[in-house]
Amino acid sequence: MESRTIVTLLYEDISYLRDGLFQLINGTEGVKCAAAFENPVDVLKHIESYQPDVILMDIEMPEMNGIEAIKQIRKIYPDLPILIQTVHEADDTVFDALCAGASGYILKKTRPAELIDAIESVYKGGAPMNPQIATKVLSLFRNIQNEKINIDENYALTEKEKSILGLLVKGYSQKMIAADINISIDTVRFHFKNIYKKLHVHSQSEAVSKAILHKIV
Repeated sequence: MESRTIVTLLYEDISYLRDGLFQLINGTEGVKCAAAFENPVDVLKHIESYQPDVILMDIEMPEMNGIEAIKQIRKIYPDLPILIQTVHEADDTVFDALCAGASGYILKKTRPAELIDAIESVYKGGAPMNPQIATKVLSLFRNIQNEKINIDENYALTEKEKSILGLLVKGYSQKMIAADINISIDTVRFHFKNIYKKLHVHSQSEAVSKAILHKIV
């Protein structure tokens, strides 16, 4: 009995990397890249059209970043494996993407054989991940568990703070938040400081993950 070919969709804005990955995957037995795109604006339509088994997703892309795309995918396809590609292994955006629902991640400098192994692993339910990121994830969940705070607690956030936290969860930068609610960046930073204090966190990624896990916004 023949094993099933793993169908992938690829999102990468750098053309030579996109072309190289497309050729690599389609030149390897057992995997296939059905299509490759420079951004995931139409990702839901692409999934419906190509019915992929795995999505290979960059994070920083024009028009829509990978984190926002992952959030959209998860609303409709909660179990579809999404493998992130990134340049920097310790980048907070990797952690944010995992919190948004990514299944694992690989570095763009990963060797071809390891890339194929990662695709096969995530297809089978694995979670390819650098130990540094894995440690960060486990540490956060341990801290949340140790706090033993009721999941419905609102942490005494003001409506303005909840609004800002909600925009942060959507992937907005400090500059974008300032523009969206018509306040200065310094004021945004002031609110961030208060939000961190009330949530007992120390970074944007921790604030986002806690907001999602505790359904604060």
